[in-house]
Amino acid sequence: MQMKQSHLKVLFVDANTGFYKIRRYEIGHFWGPIDLGIHLAKKHNSLNIGTGLLAGSIFPGSNRLFVTGFSPCWHGFFISSLGGAGLVFDNLGIDMLSIVGKAASPSLLYLNRDHGEEVEVELIPLRLRKIWEEGRKGVYALMDYAIEHYAHRYENDPRVLATGPAAMYTDFGAIGSAPVRKGQVTHADCWAGRGGLGSKMLQQHRLAGVIYGGTYADEDFRDRNVADTWFQDRYQKKLSAKDLEATTKYRYDPSFNTGGTFGVNYTTVKDHIMAFNYRTIYWTDKERQALHENFIVNHYLKQFNEETIAKKQQKTCGEPCAAVCKKLNGEFKKDFEPYQTMGPLIGVFDQRAAEQVNSRADSLGFDAISVGGVIAWLMDCLHEKLLEPTDLNVSAVPNFEMDSFDVVEDSMHNARIAIEILNEMARPEGKINLMEGARKYARNLARKKNKRIIDLFVYIGFARHGWMVPNQYWTPGALSPMAMMGKYYMNYGKQFLPPRELGRENARRMLQELIIDNLGICRFHRAWAEELMPDIVGKLFGNKEGFLKSIDLTASRIQSRNASIFWESERTMDYVHTFLKKKLSEGDEHPELVQWVKKFDADKKEAALEFWYEIHKGAHETLREF
Repeated sequence: MQMKQSHLKVLFVDANTGFYKIRRYEIGHFWGPIDLGIHLAKKHNSLNIGTGLLAGSIFPGSNRLFVTGFSPCWHGFFISSLGGAGLVFDNLGIDMLSIVGKAASPSLLYLNRDHGEEVEVELIPLRLRKIWEEGRKGVYALMDYAIEHYAHRYENDPRVLATGPAAMYTDFGAIGSAPVRKGQVTHADCWAGRGGLGSKMLQQHRLAGVIYGGTYADEDFRDRNVADTWFQDRYQKKLSAKDLEATTKYRYDPSFNTGGTFGVNYTTVKDHIMAFNYRTIYWTDKERQALHENFIVNHYLKQFNEETIAKKQQKTCGEPCAAVCKKLNGEFKKDFEPYQTMGPLIGVFDQRAAEQVNSRADSLGFDAISVGGVIAWLMDCLHEKLLEPTDLNVSAVPNFEMDSFDVVEDSMHNARIAIEILNEMARPEGKINLMEGARKYARNLARKKNKRIIDLFVYIGFARHGWMVPNQYWTPGALSPMAMMGKYYMNYGKQFLPPRELGRENARRMLQELIIDNLGICRFHRAWAEELMPDIVGKLFGNKEGFLKSIDLTASRIQSRNASIFWESERTMDYVHTFLKKKLSEGDEHPELVQWVKKFDADKKEAALEFWYEIHKGAHETLREF
């Protein structure tokens, strides 16, 4: 069978004038929110928000909402996404919203489509700072405000995309959203955080949020018998059985007696644990193992398992899905990377303390991973006395010493300092000015005070001011010179790969991730989606080869803008050096590993530059257009 849809429909909204129009792009020329997103971003510098071709279908995970544009913090094209929000977006009867122009004042974009009518578009001015200070504060206050004042206009529950003060005062503000049930915003919030596209939405288009929904019913693939046949042919299992197997980690993994990214990753990280602004990379395996056992397994993870897993506090992102990946403790949602960067990385190992920091960062609307990395770096500077509390307008110095660390009291002590830092970042005239990014801020501090300040900051540089805190895996892949970092367009496994091969593997990973991103599929379903979705596209739209060719072309277009910068801080180089030494100590006898450790031991900076360039070469040679 084949689908009748022949075009992608894009609603263009000019935030300056309020004018809007719909344009159609032929399927085959473009396939989804990524390849069409990069085309529109290049042509209009627009912020693009859209779903994949299979939104609203029976395929689990097919309702992810993708946000694309040129990132204020990365300074290159970027892709961010949030779960479930595409299911309500599909009811608008469009595939993408493309925002151009800049509103006269901070505004809410209202979109509604009632059955067969055209999309209703309205720009609603907001007293934004006042709204952010109400009720649940920040992002959550804006979501609540939009639902309270405009949900009655919709026949079904709408959904809201919202920004917070971080989008106004920094270059890495996120876009937050949460499912709405019976007129109430739930606690299972989702985030398009990486890349700071919330800052783009607010600063460049002056839109603080979008409320959308409708009742438009288009043709969605709903034939479960046909889908089951495809899955039976490939996996000898029906769709639901295969997806249940593929999402075990995110739901509950009986082999670990836990579930979700928090539970499984903290169970398995062991002596790869990173804490205290990565200072643990210099520790022995035994010391890291003791930290993991005493502070993580016996406390931080134990709390999570008792409070969240045992009590089955889990929800979906807003679409029917077997993964139920949103692990909750009341109002607090627990994911690994936010609770890592604003947990062990800042010297917090207690759930009560971590909940306070994470909830404050979320209400302010920060990219959680990046803001945790920045906080950890500034706290380390305080600990090392490179900065004084008065430099950051905080009340104390953190405890980063293991010998005297109390897992409850010192976690809360460090959390309070972290919250003071967050507040200082997200206010006008704050002592921590991140309008032009943490990398430029670090560079200025290093010039004025001490070069060691920037040497303690672990980040990836891009172009002149672009920056990104890496994903929280101690592996060189997380620091790769790829055209888009901070996502999983790279290899993040624990094994050693020679750098040239690592670059090639990064490129292969990017191509696989693009397959599911351009179809609007959540990567938690990648165990089957990467393999089977191209075949399904071929069956439904009759052009599998054209789709795969478009993935290659999109990857090469992204890679052609690769302006990666060689690692600028010493700790970033040490992150790689210590990883290599750890692999060697574990008995890995790969001849290239032995040689690389010798090179790093002899001349760290020269070896790091060579290692970096080899990764760069491997990626470029794999992602060439021809």
